Amino acid sequence: MATKIRLARHGRKSRPFYHVVVADSRAPRDGRFIEKIGTYNPNTNPATINLEFDRALYWLQTGAQPTETASNILSHEGVLMKKHLLDGVKKGAFDAAAAETKFEAWKSEKDAKNQVKIQKLADAGDAAAKAILEAEVKVRATMEEAIAKKKAELIAAEAAAAAPVVEIEEEVAPVEESVVEETPAAE
Repeated sequence: MATKIRLARHGRKSRPFYHVVVADSRAPRDGRFIEKIGTYNPNTNPATINLEFDRALYWLQTGAQPTETASNILSHEGVLMKKHLLDGVKKGAFDAAAAETKFEAWKSEKDAKNQVKIQKLADAGDAAAKAILEAEVKVRATMEEAIAKKKAELIAAEAAAAAPVVEIEEEVAPVEESVVEETPAAE
């Protein structure tokens, strides 16, 4: 029986979640499978992968063929690297201890890169949140200034309206009225 390591889709519309399964190559994508060896969640950044390393390695050694995406996942987790090193031990290129040290060195380097990426994403998120906060503070300050200005205008208007009105009487000189003589119109 030809077996494949592939992804079985789960999750809702536009939010995929995959199970990494070993299935008969003739079985449908989301149909019958032999064994579930892990999960893959592409919705997170970086993608979350939970894989039973030993079972995946066992199935690769017994001849299961991974699909392209499953191969990328297995490569990311180091299963393909471990298989490659174990094949080198079988051929006599190096011993098992050397293979294990090479794998551990590769794994630690990979983990360090992942931690740097996670830290960079966290820093970028913090910087974006800080920029948004600063913009909100500026907007709030301008709104508070406008409110303070309006309050000052209202207080000044109320003070002017509430102040007693003092009328100042000016002495007005009498204006002499000039007498206009009416001339009879020419008839």
